[in-house]
Amino acid sequence: MSAILLQGAGAATSLSPFNSIDSSKLVAPSRSSLSVRSKRYIVAGSDGTNKSFGASSLVARRSEPLIPNAVATKADTAASSTSSKPGHELLLFEALQEGLEEEMDRDPHVCVMGEDVGHYGGSYKVTKGLADKFGDLRVLDTPICENAFTGMGIGAAMTGLRPVIEGMNMGFLLLAFNQISNNCGMLHYTSGGQFTIPVVIRGPGGVGRQLGAEHSQRLESYFQSIPGIQMVACSTPYNAKGLMKAAIRSENPVILFEHVLLYNLKETIPDEEYICNLEEAEMVRPGEHITILTYSRMRYHVMQAAKTLVNKGYDPEVIDIRSLKPFDLYTIGNSVKKTHRVLIVEECMRTGGIGASLTAAINENFHDYLDAPVMCLSSQDVPTPYAGTLEEWTVVQPAQIVTAVEQLCQ
Repeated sequence: MSAILLQGAGAATSLSPFNSIDSSKLVAPSRSSLSVRSKRYIVAGSDGTNKSFGASSLVARRSEPLIPNAVATKADTAASSTSSKPGHELLLFEALQEGLEEEMDRDPHVCVMGEDVGHYGGSYKVTKGLADKFGDLRVLDTPICENAFTGMGIGAAMTGLRPVIEGMNMGFLLLAFNQISNNCGMLHYTSGGQFTIPVVIRGPGGVGRQLGAEHSQRLESYFQSIPGIQMVACSTPYNAKGLMKAAIRSENPVILFEHVLLYNLKETIPDEEYICNLEEAEMVRPGEHITILTYSRMRYHVMQAAKTLVNKGYDPEVIDIRSLKPFDLYTIGNSVKKTHRVLIVEECMRTGGIGASLTAAINENFHDYLDAPVMCLSSQDVPTPYAGTLEEWTVVQPAQIVTAVEQLCQ
């Protein structure tokens, strides 16, 4: 049975086949210190059934082998990087556009709506050319009222369409929070399964370009508590296209986070069709000494720090978690079992952020494998300043990552 660890009550919609994972590879939490033996753990299956496991059946030890093929090797990484498959170069925003266009070609139920998404092409040109190709009925310019057009998209999804809703800036989606929380995330559950909400909500966000406090918000922590919603963050043109296509095909509502400073990243992506798993982390750099978990823009700060760390004699393993809800505890768990140390690096604010939830998940499931406490580097709990120098001060810098790794590996 395909399964995921249930990370919050209310995740009601069943997962589509390309989102499923193999329950035979389920990482059992290590709970040797558990005193209440009657406690049960629930695994929710993609077929709608649940399996219950007692605490005594979930005891794990470091002697357990790693899950086969869950962690890439350095040889695997080298082989994939030298692949000779034909491809074409795209900027990240172009990869998002290509994925969206391909899905609109494939499925006439896919439509786009938002402010200036039509002939203007969107604030960052992700929808450029789509209105000319598919017409104004499938690429719909909306009034400046996020609550209204988000609700309209949710209603359209209830009738069988697959809307892709663009927030001109992720901060504006706070105006649609009622629709996203009370309708988008809950309608499948509250309707007793009568409705599915296959909607994608996407848009730019993150710190950068001196956009000020209101336009530089990181809302991952706001949305993670809403039951029934999946969240992913793209970081490369390859996974931007693959995640866009997968999100559109999902029966779950999906929020796709895009970073304003990554839109002009260029990468060669395959000519053939591909889809990224919505619940799978990416092994960016295999290593032995410490696991560094990150996502979105911070992936590049981590990789910059990794160069310095290698010169200092450290061998960090870098994982782009990509799926912010649910977490890929297979890949993460196997890395923790190998390195025994974890550093989380995020742009989200520290209080109540993704890093806090990820820390809790690691401590609950892999505590016995840790040789040091999980450390989390997050943005300062302050509004983002307008001044560029102050703006960068609020987010994690590579030098801080190097220092944290040195402390954890002492």
